[in-house]
Amino acid sequence: MHRSMWTYPWDVQDQGVEPFARELTERACLNTVSLATSYHAGRFLQPRSPVQKAYFPEDGTVYFQPDAALWSGKMIQPLMARNTAERGDMLEALTRTRDKTGLKVSCWTVCLHNSRLGMLHPEHVTRNAFGNANYYSLCPSSPAARDYAVTLVQDITTRYRPDMVELESPSFMGFAHEYHHEKDGVGLNAEDDFLLSLCFCAHCTDRATSAGIPVEGARRTVSQYIAAFCERAVPEKQFPDFPAAGIDAFRAEADLHAFLAWRSEPVTSLIAAIRSAADPSTKIVLIDGSQAWIGGVDLPAVAQACDGAILCCYHQSPQEVAKVIAAGRAAVGPDRFLGVGLRVFYPEVDGPDILSARVRAALEAGADGVNFYNYGLIPAPRLDWVGTAAKGASEAAGHALT
Repeated sequence: MHRSMWTYPWDVQDQGVEPFARELTERACLNTVSLATSYHAGRFLQPRSPVQKAYFPEDGTVYFQPDAALWSGKMIQPLMARNTAERGDMLEALTRTRDKTGLKVSCWTVCLHNSRLGMLHPEHVTRNAFGNANYYSLCPSSPAARDYAVTLVQDITTRYRPDMVELESPSFMGFAHEYHHEKDGVGLNAEDDFLLSLCFCAHCTDRATSAGIPVEGARRTVSQYIAAFCERAVPEKQFPDFPAAGIDAFRAEADLHAFLAWRSEPVTSLIAAIRSAADPSTKIVLIDGSQAWIGGVDLPAVAQACDGAILCCYHQSPQEVAKVIAAGRAAVGPDRFLGVGLRVFYPEVDGPDILSARVRAALEAGADGVNFYNYGLIPAPRLDWVGTAAKGASEAAGHALT
């Protein structure tokens, strides 16, 4: 059974490869590390680190050494983090020592969420119905952005041969996503945020028009709804069955509904292109949540385009986790990998019992494994909670703890 923990390269550097591996295998009872290999900016409280309790990673960099020949002539180029140059390539170290440490290596790879690249290439970011740029999000319809994501995974898999690559954000992003000092005095509700997230950039417009989609009618409809909610004194729900009904919540708006039905095409085809270019020995899976359709993800189609998915259930009760995973299993089918992502943050997790209950619920509903979030962001004693959950779930499922 797949048992992994999302981890940053600086966490491994601070602990050392061998002590880190021992903690994951012996204390947390895990068999895989999901290492960030492409990541965005942030500010992280680092309770595990003996040397840096607060960490600000560079924005939009990669944590491996790109192959210059593979990237030659590409419009959008990766930037290797100074961390890798100064403190070592942890992806190389972990893949090289797999047999010794007993840890398989999965690459946690942020694809299109990249403010650094968005600022450098504004013609390739998503744009709302008013044409305003979302600089934090490259567009999955942009040929250059697609080429970047495909080459990124190709580079990782052909040079390092990890066991798995986990794709984060190969899809459309929401309007609210914890960008620097976001301000919202309106009080956007979920449907407002969704409408602001819909992309009508030139690439989406051309791609949708070529598919026969009434994209201009959809854009006008969305812009009218955005203008309307900006005029209200307080937010009001306009689509009663959003998000439960999926795109059918917008069935009364024919052009918009057609556009939303098309919107999954760039995402599915991008993931298929990533899978095709990647080394065949590496599994390619999507990281997303229970409402993946909001980002343009057609989960059954995506599962056929790659090797499966990890569905994050950070806040859900065990009963809700079971429901998400059962629906996920029905969507991806019996032969694709399905994992659950669980966070080990307080107060949503206040001890080993609730974490264990969530893990058991996911496995009983059809999950093949679990990813825990996040090694460097939690105090050391919570690794014992992870170990209890991982060991108990493996024994209950009849899996050997290997």
